[in-house]
Amino acid sequence: MTPADLRRLRAALEERHPVWLPRTLHGMLDAAAGDHAERAFVIGEESSHTYAEMADWSSRIAAGLVESGLPPGGRVALLLPNSPAMVAAVFGVSRAGGIAVPLNPRMQARELDFVLRHSGAAVLLTVERFRDADIASILDELAPGWETDGGGERLPDLGVVALCQAGGPRVDAGAMTLAELEREPRAELPSAGPDDVATFFYTSGTTGKPKGVVLTHDMELRSAYGSAYTRAFEDGRRILFALPLHHVFAYIEGMLASLFVGGAVIPQAVFDPGETLRAIERHAAAEALFVPTMTLAVVETAAAADHDLSSLHAVMSAAAVCPAPLWSDVVEQLGVSELVTGYGMTETSAATTFTMPHDAVELMVDTVGRPKLGGVAGDPELGGLLAEYRTVDPDSGEPLADGEVGELIVRGPIVTRGYHGDPGDSAGVMLPGGWLRSGDLGRVREDGYLELTGRSKDLYKCGGEQVMPTEVEAVLGEREDVSQAHVVALPDERMGEVGCAFVVRAAGHDPSADELIEHCRSQLSRFKVPVHVFFCSADELPLTASGKVQKFVLAERAAKLAQAPVA
Repeated sequence: MTPADLRRLRAALEERHPVWLPRTLHGMLDAAAGDHAERAFVIGEESSHTYAEMADWSSRIAAGLVESGLPPGGRVALLLPNSPAMVAAVFGVSRAGGIAVPLNPRMQARELDFVLRHSGAAVLLTVERFRDADIASILDELAPGWETDGGGERLPDLGVVALCQAGGPRVDAGAMTLAELEREPRAELPSAGPDDVATFFYTSGTTGKPKGVVLTHDMELRSAYGSAYTRAFEDGRRILFALPLHHVFAYIEGMLASLFVGGAVIPQAVFDPGETLRAIERHAAAEALFVPTMTLAVVETAAAADHDLSSLHAVMSAAAVCPAPLWSDVVEQLGVSELVTGYGMTETSAATTFTMPHDAVELMVDTVGRPKLGGVAGDPELGGLLAEYRTVDPDSGEPLADGEVGELIVRGPIVTRGYHGDPGDSAGVMLPGGWLRSGDLGRVREDGYLELTGRSKDLYKCGGEQVMPTEVEAVLGEREDVSQAHVVALPDERMGEVGCAFVVRAAGHDPSADELIEHCRSQLSRFKVPVHVFFCSADELPLTASGKVQKFVLAERAAKLAQAPVA
């Protein structure tokens, strides 16, 4: 795509939205449905739905939520895989004046228990099972009798649980279905404004427990518009992704961004590179959203099979570094002409930076782009952009000179103002002037592009999902046969990074690595489970003068041990 093409498509987008009219999520859906009633909006694996159908479905869900007792600002947990029901529920919650709480349907019991309590969820929409996750059994453990009593005494805030499926043993046992929750659309519903909270997105935090990032309707829609504008969407762009809608990547860069051009989303519940290629061909997808591990798998599969990918002209691969050869392979094997990468956080309503669709591969390898353009939704104080970056000293928080490496801080109209129920955590990341500490180290180049150089915290990303070592360490440390556990990241070609645990056995115990990994697997989401467990004595742990474990030394040790042959 040439710069002239970009200007033409961006001008067309601004002609459609000549001024920024702050809207709610459901208000944006209604506006799109008014222009494109019969166009497909959600192309599911078993059924597709037009804009008019999704607007009507979300209205029925909203009426049912209100009649069930959901108050304005009430929280609705969405423990759902990618599906048309997930999309309809998001807009239904918005229309009911509620706050959506999208959750990973593969959460383990302890994770789900915490988030339901912390969010104060009044309604849970879910399925009985998703892949290897037996959600119904987890609910049996957390709230016996949930089919008819909601959360009961165990989860008193949770009044309603509804299954987004037509049949199954739990439905036969009396559990409510989403269809039974729905009611005929009603004219009078609680009003929500653009500055009202739309979503709590839960992400790992510094305390060892997930944090609920608070995003408003305006933040999410401004970010989505900026993405459509920066990536220069053509009318009706169809976007395919297997990235989960409980994460801001697919939620904003795919689902919400498509609304501004009357586009469609093709959400896949499970990532399979072969099915990805078949779906691109079957549904004429124009763009695909990937993390690098997905990009690699799709490229390898495309090289070994023959598919008609003529509709595909754009790929966005982000959340981790893509090596230069892989970008070249994307062009060669998938035939795309627009490649972009980006950088952002849940706290910044998805991507805050993008490379441009015509940028050289070198820029996509060396940088994560520059602050994304806002178009009519941009901030005049930021020169029409949606975000601004600077660097500060990671320890003191004091500003650094332009171009110096430090901790990246960001501000703008798409940046969260804090975390739900955690004023301490909010205060820890917010600086005066609305600046948010990212926890990432990097610098802002003279041309405005950002370079990432590392992390100021111990967080790492496995397959694009953020992992907090202290959460994994807590799970290992709760066992009586573990005295100490220290988790570090190890670079991995496919996953970006994987976890390695250094464990000191408790006296008189001899747990195996397989036992500890299996324990983590039973307590944590799959991406958090360490791939390696190495045993050592307490004397072998590298310590600072103050007695703190030097994790960078452990990371170096892990790299050597992982390459060593098994004895």
